[in-house]
Amino acid sequence: MATSASARPSPAALPARVVFLAVAGGILTAIACAGFGVIGLQTYGLLVFLVTPFVMGAVTGYLLSTDATPTRRQNAGVVGVVLGLVTAGTLCFAFEGVICLAMAMPLAIPFALVGGLVGQMFAERKEGPRRMLLSLLVLPAGTMVDSQTLPDRDLHQVLSVVEIDAPADKVWANVIEFPALPEPTEWWFRAGLAYPRYASIEGRGVGAVRYCVFSTGPFVEPITVWEPGRRLAFNVTSFPEPMRELSPYRGIHPPHLDGYLRSRRGEFRLIPLAGGRTRLEGRTWYELDMAPAIYWEGITDAVIHSIHRRVLDHIKRQSERDDLRAPR
Repeated sequence: MATSASARPSPAALPARVVFLAVAGGILTAIACAGFGVIGLQTYGLLVFLVTPFVMGAVTGYLLSTDATPTRRQNAGVVGVVLGLVTAGTLCFAFEGVICLAMAMPLAIPFALVGGLVGQMFAERKEGPRRMLLSLLVLPAGTMVDSQTLPDRDLHQVLSVVEIDAPADKVWANVIEFPALPEPTEWWFRAGLAYPRYASIEGRGVGAVRYCVFSTGPFVEPITVWEPGRRLAFNVTSFPEPMRELSPYRGIHPPHLDGYLRSRRGEFRLIPLAGGRTRLEGRTWYELDMAPAIYWEGITDAVIHSIHRRVLDHIKRQSERDDLRAPR
């Protein structure tokens, strides 16, 4: 008689001693790898975001499978517990905040699970720990190439556009400086990402200094191009932290806040349209020293675009209101 699915025997429970050893080994491996990358090499690259979870998972899977025969699901479950404990510990000991950890999870989870399977396969093939460790030389190899795989120092550009029902001279007045914006409703700003509050300017023309004040401090922007009603361009000589990390503790300062994202210059272009309307373009050029580039640049571009939209939409509202009040 065929055995029904409900009658299939459940997997044998794993010995507590084996699970404890695997969890402890995985946690110590993660601390060593991440600490070496962030503190020793002072980098937020492949070593931290890809190699660390992979090696952590491999060590966990190997230790779990050396003296037991876990199923693939059990192996993945224990690796998940290790990743969860490492994440919780990083947050509880104020090494990182919620925002950075949440952004890193889409990278860490799959690499940790794949690492767990690799470690389990080594154990099932009766490979000794020395053989496995030699095979995991991807770690020092990763440290050697890490600086080469970081994004290059070329400036990355983000462009955002809005069309305004007001002539360029009205828009220009609100580009060079604008009053306080309402508090944001977007969850990512409310969670701690820096957002613009208002802009002021000292002087007029090239050499004037514009201050775009964010929730974490001001951007200092010396004007390099001043073409009233057409174009405003500026360098960025000083910028605040990109976020205030969400954490149970006040005032934490993870290393990734120190210069890994740098705004270099910006620009507004005003393009007259038919019917007294204006196309307003906002551009930001930035540098990013985090890898994998394709992942972090995508997040950074999205955040900067949302900052642009907050400013451009505010300028649009102010300009259209000013145009309605103007005598005809």
